[in-house]
Amino acid sequence: MVERGVIRKPSAGRLRVALVYPNRYAVGMSNLGFQTVYRLINDIDHVVCERAFLPEQDGGKIPRVLTVESQMPIEDFDIIAFSISYENDAPAVLTILETAGLPLPAALRGDTLPLVLAGGVFCFLNPEPLAPFIDAFLLGEAEVLVPEFFRILDPSAPKQQRLLDLARRVPGLYVPVFYRPRYHEDGTLEAFMPLADVPAIVKRLVVPDLSNLPTASTILTPDTTFNDTYLIEVSRGCPHGCRFCSAGYVYRPPRFRPFGLLDRQVDDGCALTDRIGLVGAAVSDLPGIRELCGKDRGREVRFSFSSLRADAIDDELVEALKNSRVKTATIAPDAGSERMRRVVNKGITEDHVVGATEILVAAGIPNLKVYLMIGLPTETDEDVAAIVDLVKRIKQCFLKTSRGKGHIGEITVSLSSFVPKPFTPFQWAAMDDVKTLKMKIKRVKMGLKKTANVRVHADVPRGAYLQGLIARGDRRVADILLLAHKNRGNWPQTFKASPLDPHFYVHRERDPEERFPWDFIDPGIDKSYLLKEYRRALAGRTSAPCPVDPDNCSVCGVCK
Repeated sequence: MVERGVIRKPSAGRLRVALVYPNRYAVGMSNLGFQTVYRLINDIDHVVCERAFLPEQDGGKIPRVLTVESQMPIEDFDIIAFSISYENDAPAVLTILETAGLPLPAALRGDTLPLVLAGGVFCFLNPEPLAPFIDAFLLGEAEVLVPEFFRILDPSAPKQQRLLDLARRVPGLYVPVFYRPRYHEDGTLEAFMPLADVPAIVKRLVVPDLSNLPTASTILTPDTTFNDTYLIEVSRGCPHGCRFCSAGYVYRPPRFRPFGLLDRQVDDGCALTDRIGLVGAAVSDLPGIRELCGKDRGREVRFSFSSLRADAIDDELVEALKNSRVKTATIAPDAGSERMRRVVNKGITEDHVVGATEILVAAGIPNLKVYLMIGLPTETDEDVAAIVDLVKRIKQCFLKTSRGKGHIGEITVSLSSFVPKPFTPFQWAAMDDVKTLKMKIKRVKMGLKKTANVRVHADVPRGAYLQGLIARGDRRVADILLLAHKNRGNWPQTFKASPLDPHFYVHRERDPEERFPWDFIDPGIDKSYLLKEYRRALAGRTSAPCPVDPDNCSVCGVCK
């Protein structure tokens, strides 16, 4: 393992934090948020932070979790802090805690054991399925939460008093032990009650202005997806408001970093590597992106982008891709039919997709990855068939534009199952069952089977089902996670043995007035606005993008 930029501080006299990513090293070190939290904690004088990851199994057993920097077990630290990005990483939290010798229920961990924290986007969408196992969640962006947490924290106080003090004084901190859910006879949530003098509603915190707040790779390593790429976050949030995507709603209003700051960050990155990765939910919306990538920096620079919208791809932007020797470009129509793209409020047409394909192939970028979804609300058989038709039209464009080049590239279709997410207009929607998702995947694969140079990669519907269960679950879902942990990840056996019906959380359309398990979090956006957007989706009506005008807009409630 080769790493550049590791932070090494003496630990004597300092509070020691083990920052744990509940997945493999290569996945965690590809996560810019994880690296940012690592740097932020180490920026605090009286704290030292080391990294740890889910280790590889050894003969079916998970070995002790050791930190990268000192190879010390995480249970020897004062704090174990999990950075959780995705629902499917949540079960690994239980595995890691047990491997560290800690009782899984937080209520059984006394003053002498490490304080267990969790943060990350998973946590400020819906932390409830992990609530019984975590002492405190940090809900929001680390830049505003981490310094305040460690300023207020009194390590010498008894655990219960320590947590109560933090819950009262640190905005954005959620301590589950001080809250109790109550349920109706039909299983829906009736109330969510504070048991102490703590806020009834926990506000999710964000950084109002990113203009003077650079976020980039702390550590460079070839042992990641990005292979020695210096990652730079150019923005947070997205103005387009795709109704399935939480990033377009929980990060409102979208915030873009200024050209001058990004320009300096690219120069910083170029001093370390020739690979620069621009990260954000709406990279192609960044003002000045073409100038940023086209500037002569006295050396060859290879840019990569986390996302590009088909309607933003033009000759100038593609020139930057070409100069970076990009072999595969990615576009995300998300749905095959125009009707479904109106339902999800995608804001691009089939002509945009085909036009982008023509520009990319003509520029000599041989391969294309196309992201599409199945199982979206109101989806019909015709909409699934339209996925096949769209890919075939892209292929025809490939053939036409590739004539004279002597070869044709490859189209990779990445097919994912729709999962309803909290704080989106589709949080009320039901999710397709596994059998239906498998049938839709099969239809797409069979429809493209004889189409040369086209490969279809689909996610596993059972994995999507688990993601839906954790994304929409209440605190009782923790019992399912605990049972699955005892069953060593045997989910069919777990679901069969569980007294809780997981379908209740996954396949049920929510009533407009139903209280959600995550409603105790204030994301800034009005729930009534999200419901209005859901109804517009069902009617096939689109909505305008976020105007990014905090002083003069009150449409969704974030900027009022």
